[in-house]
This record gives sequence, C-alpha cells and structure tokens, in this order.
Amino acid sequence: MIAFTLLIALVGAERTAELVVARRNEAWAGRRGGVEYGRRHYPWIVAAQAGLLGGSLLEVWLLDRPFLPVLGWPMLGVAVLAQGLRWWCIATLGRRWNTRVIVIPSLPLVDAGPYRLLRHPNYVAVVAEGVALPLVHTCWLTALLFTVVNLGLLRTRVKTENAALRPAAGSAAAPD
Repeated sequence: MIAFTLLIALVGAERTAELVVARRNEAWAGRRGGVEYGRRHYPWIVAAQAGLLGGSLLEVWLLDRPFLPVLGWPMLGVAVLAQGLRWWCIATLGRRWNTRVIVIPSLPLVDAGPYRLLRHPNYVAVVAEGVALPLVHTCWLTALLFTVVNLGLLRTRVKTENAALRPAAGSAAAPD
C-alpha cells in the first residue's frame, strides 16, 4: 500500500507540473488573443481528476485492496504509457497545450505528433489512466466511478473543443 500511495503522490506531483505549464501557456495565449471555451465544465474535470487520485487512496487504505501482480503490473504499464502519451501531446502542442480549452484564432490546427493519428490523443491518455491507475492496486470501485463520470465529462469536453476548433467560417462556438 505504501508503494501505491507513493505512486499516487507522484501522479499528483505530475498533475501539479501540468497546472504550472498550463498557467504559463494560458498567459501566453492570452497575450495573443486566446479565447477560452468550456469554463463551466472545467471545475468538474478538476474535481474528477482529484477524485481519481483521492478515491484510489481511500479505496486502497479503507477497503484494504490487495496488490495482485497479474493485474497490477500490466495496469502500471498502461498508466506509464498513458503518461508518455500525455507528455507527447504536451510537447507536440507546446505553448498551445492547456488543461483548459483556449484557442488562438489566428493559429492553424496542429497535425503533428500524436495528432497525426488521432484528433484527441490526450483524452485517450486520460481514459487509459483513469482505468489503469486505480487497478494497479485493485481499486475497481474508483476505476468504475471515475470512468463513468469521466466519459460524461469528456463527451461535453470533446464537443466544446471541436466547436472551438472549427474554422471561423461562421461556425465558431461562443465562449461560455
């Protein structure tokens, strides 16, 4: 359980690093006329991510979930691969990456890196990690609850992001 707690702490530190990068990129985008979309759903995404980490810890400590090597090691591998994909997305988007949906109208869509293969690769990482991270230590309740909540949030998020990224030919979404 201690190793799992350290893993969750490391992921929490990684999330903090993401927020530092996001704040810096938000300021950069703002100086270039960036427009934020989806403000209303963003706090729910933050709460779900906190719930993933906190729920995993609570479940392992309060419900005494065991580490099952046949499940735990492969799930750790999936979680690590998800982190790699997430940081590949961050590196590819550079200053344009953010935890929020911020679009600089004058810039074209990015079609390099993982975006050559998928339209929303970061969300693939989020889904994979949301399932895998809790299952490293058999926290199946957290994995299930997070997945259900996250799929609803991602449905809204992807709709918002797709609308925000549409070319400005009269079909751009209004910020909320």
